[in-house]
Amino acid sequence: MSKESLALVAYGPISRGQWKLQPVTPRPIKPDEVLVRLVASGICRADIHFGDAATEGNSNPGIYYPRILGHEGSGFVEKVGSAVTSVKINDPVIMSIASCGECYNCDDGHPAYCVDGFKHNFIGEKDMYSASNDGNYDIAASFFGQSSFARMAIVKARSIVNVSGLGVTTEELKLLAPLGCGVQTGAGAMTKIADVQPHQDVAILGTGGVGQSAVMAAAMRQCRTIIAIDHTKSRLELAKTLGATHTIDTSDPNIDLVAEVRKITGERGVHVSLDTTGVQKLAKASWEFVRFLGKVLQVGLAKPHDQWDVSMADHMNHGKQIIGCIQGDAIPQNYIREMIGWYKAGKLPVERIANFYPAEEYRRAFQDMEDGKTIKPILVWNDSCQSKI
Repeated sequence: MSKESLALVAYGPISRGQWKLQPVTPRPIKPDEVLVRLVASGICRADIHFGDAATEGNSNPGIYYPRILGHEGSGFVEKVGSAVTSVKINDPVIMSIASCGECYNCDDGHPAYCVDGFKHNFIGEKDMYSASNDGNYDIAASFFGQSSFARMAIVKARSIVNVSGLGVTTEELKLLAPLGCGVQTGAGAMTKIADVQPHQDVAILGTGGVGQSAVMAAAMRQCRTIIAIDHTKSRLELAKTLGATHTIDTSDPNIDLVAEVRKITGERGVHVSLDTTGVQKLAKASWEFVRFLGKVLQVGLAKPHDQWDVSMADHMNHGKQIIGCIQGDAIPQNYIREMIGWYKAGKLPVERIANFYPAEEYRRAFQDMEDGKTIKPILVWNDSCQSKI
């Protein structure tokens, strides 16, 4: 039987106080899995989206309990499944999205758009951990193929990124945990999907972890104009230090966002807009302030029934594109290693957006993110956690 360790188990919505840090035992790993000893777990909005929803009246198959969430993990390999060749014991790893590896999108190098992506990332697997150490594995996991809110995580091989040979220290490995989702999503939107260039103007709506990562990437690409848009002054100030050339504070209810963006860009509009908020009125505004032949990238989690309302004639005549953006359309095994190079070169200062919290202080970490006190909270796992809960 596997060794008992700690995990943050969701028994219901976190807002109802139904998450618990407790001892659990992982089941034995399968041939295509790796057991990872976590050092850190980034917290992302998707964890709240799937871990703060009630099951009653909810038809989303990704909403159920009990389960372990978390999808921005980093750590060291503890055990390796018999079919896994990409890592060995004690290799440092960062975890990212899960994918089937067999569909046409995976085969074409677009694992973020795996046709079974919802199943592999959001539904996960049941019966993976036991709370009683009696062999009754009644806790679900494999969220994003990893469920990294655990000291020991069972991880699908396709979610593993081996970062050995890059000179990453243990402390850096903790800091770089969010590269697996939030940072990859924002940076990839700029450098891969939009492929922004120095002569271009960009607007980024929302300056959380994804938005600030996009600001950093646009600055790295030396974009002419980088407009950060948010309703929180402290986040806008941070965006300026990360490379934003202009900011727009939407806390003013009378602000005309479209007019402000056009004013900054000499009435031309931006080449690229990235919406990280999922707020319908902001996404619609981005369509208005993107210039002819511009790109509107949408990555924010929107409400299920929110719709785009776009004139077909304008769409044709203006040549604008609306592009759904998942994980920066990156191949994590390549892109995360590339991002580490940027971090090492000082071009992707992830430390500017991160705050560390001992795993047992997870409630404070989540609350600080909700209150805007931190951009990217990172839970730190160590062997002393258990004595403190």
